[in-house]
Amino acid sequence: MRHVPVFRWLLAIGLALTAYSAALYAGVPDLPELEQVDLTVLEEKPDGTCEVAYANPFAFDDEREGPYRCDPRRSSSLKAPEYDSTTGFGWESGWVVAEGPDRGELFSMEAYDEEYDQQIERSDTMVMAGLPLVALGVVGGNVRSLRRARGVRPRLLRRATRLKDAAELVAEDHRRAVEAVRTAWTPLHRELVDGELGRVPVDRLRVAVEQRLHARELEQGGIRTVQDVLDAGAWTLAHFLGMERDMAEQTVTAARRTAEEVSRDVAVRFDAGRPEPRTTALLAALRVLVDAGPDAHRTARAGGELAAQLKPLLVIAEPAAGVRKMLRTSPREHDHAIAATYDLRLILAEAERAGLAERFGQTSVDLLRGPDATSDAGELATWADFEARPARYYETLAAAVEEETPDGKATPPVAAPRHPRHPRRTRANGSRRHG
Repeated sequence: MRHVPVFRWLLAIGLALTAYSAALYAGVPDLPELEQVDLTVLEEKPDGTCEVAYANPFAFDDEREGPYRCDPRRSSSLKAPEYDSTTGFGWESGWVVAEGPDRGELFSMEAYDEEYDQQIERSDTMVMAGLPLVALGVVGGNVRSLRRARGVRPRLLRRATRLKDAAELVAEDHRRAVEAVRTAWTPLHRELVDGELGRVPVDRLRVAVEQRLHARELEQGGIRTVQDVLDAGAWTLAHFLGMERDMAEQTVTAARRTAEEVSRDVAVRFDAGRPEPRTTALLAALRVLVDAGPDAHRTARAGGELAAQLKPLLVIAEPAAGVRKMLRTSPREHDHAIAATYDLRLILAEAERAGLAERFGQTSVDLLRGPDATSDAGELATWADFEARPARYYETLAAAVEEETPDGKATPPVAAPRHPRHPRRTRANGSRRHG
């Protein structure tokens, strides 16, 4: 939940009141152009309410009468009957409008002053209410902004982002190198496994299927090896060979278990005396990991773990990249961003002590290097390097194919050779001589 901009609302209300005060002040009616005339007071009350007569100065022979507000404090000699004992009239000086449609009409200065004072008083009330709110909004908002701007660390976030990118890159480079090895190894290993399964008689499955397997009937139907069972499948065994459905499924399951055992036992072997393009391609892919060294795997794993640790922290600390972003966050997000920057600072300090950025960069460079396996010189160099350190190649191959895949499943392991120059049972050979 985002924060409530209290001081911003106070400032807005204060500015609105101040603007309304200015509008009231500007709306005070202007004093019209006036002309002073003598008034004959026909009748006067003690409070100054009079009935007067006067001659319109802007028209000939225009005598007018009307109510007027006389000054009750004027001299008694100007009032009736002292002013004129004969008629009983008094005298007053007044004002008439000198322009516009009301020209010649009486104008009461007292009424005008009363309206003017009321308008000015309302304007003063509004400005006195608005100015404190404006001051409170400005001061409080700035204080709050300064507090909320605390913790802005753009440089720290840039360093953390660069470290995260380097960590992701080394993990991706290592994954790509391992995938290249698996891609080259899979068809060779599959071929060896299929060859082994093609030599395992179907009678071997009898023990796994509770001695009820009629191997002779399967052989008569053309199913002679475990590979034939896998190729046929449960549906074919049940519908074309007349097996019961559950027996067919048990037979296929037993064949799959046998295939898994053979897959774990069969090892891809390299024969420098008879190389072929597929084994050369596998050696070239392995050479990238071999040349990168045994620390490449550990560095890549550390990079993946570090990137996974930095990603959520960078998302939480993202408002700390600038003052504007920090001001737009809620107090809770602000506190979380500060806490995340503290964690990032600790991680960066530890990474700097361990020299992880340099290790990530160097390992990425090493993993991008590789021999040119398409040229004769590149093939010769690859096989020569294998003959110089075959154990290292076999160890790297075993580690690559046994490593967990991105979906969390492990590839069937490669059986390690007892000695690199004495193959156990099978080998991947080529069709042409090396060198």
